[in-house]
Amino acid sequence: MNIKWDANKYTEDFSFVPKYGNSVIALIDADKGSSVLDLGCGNGALTKALKDKGYLATGLDASGELLDIAKEKYPDIDFIQGDATDFTLSEPVDVVFSNAVFHWIDQDRQKNMLRCVHEALKKSGQFVFEFGGHGNNQKIHGALKRAFSEYGYCYEMPFYFPTIGAYAALLEKTGFEVHFAVLFDRVTELKGESGLKDWIHMFVKTPFSIVQTEQEKAEIVDKAAEALRNDLFINGKWYADYVRIRMKAVRL
Repeated sequence: MNIKWDANKYTEDFSFVPKYGNSVIALIDADKGSSVLDLGCGNGALTKALKDKGYLATGLDASGELLDIAKEKYPDIDFIQGDATDFTLSEPVDVVFSNAVFHWIDQDRQKNMLRCVHEALKKSGQFVFEFGGHGNNQKIHGALKRAFSEYGYCYEMPFYFPTIGAYAALLEKTGFEVHFAVLFDRVTELKGESGLKDWIHMFVKTPFSIVQTEQEKAEIVDKAAEALRNDLFINGKWYADYVRIRMKAVRL
């Protein structure tokens, strides 16, 4: 799923996305100097964190807007524009790392992505990643579905949120051995008084393509946010009901 990002707003208001990725990096146990591909690197914040850990880090992302920011902020790191489901590297790496990316890839394209990762890794190379797991933002998507229905529209889930079992099976079929897997809740604070609406505008784009007017789009977002106030507006702050899947696998 390719979308056009508001790269500056993403960098300024949604810095929690790469911030949480730092704990995913801790799963990597490769030696300093090992080569690491940051798959879906976005604005490069975690590619820089990987470099600071002593790895030879390279970033790859489909978004030219986000890569422009990455190249400007971190000119000493190599960044490549490419599709996670259709890429090759000039030579294999020791580690492929990814944070908050794979739920953007349609289910029928996951096998292609995993094949690319498998080919990009050296034998026994590590594949370390986190993304939205089963139940991720269930309250938010449920409220949007109900609001869409009130206006006569069908809300199509734009993300892929698998169970551990389903994703482990995909990994094993592609030639990986799973070494670590966990699914966990991570309620996440959003920035500002309009935090939830801003989150919806930033991350939930494709379902709104069928909504006929900008006024209806705004009203649907307002209805969804108001319906979630009791659950996700806590002590004057908005939160998102994240559920994450975090895994580590090794290329056989």
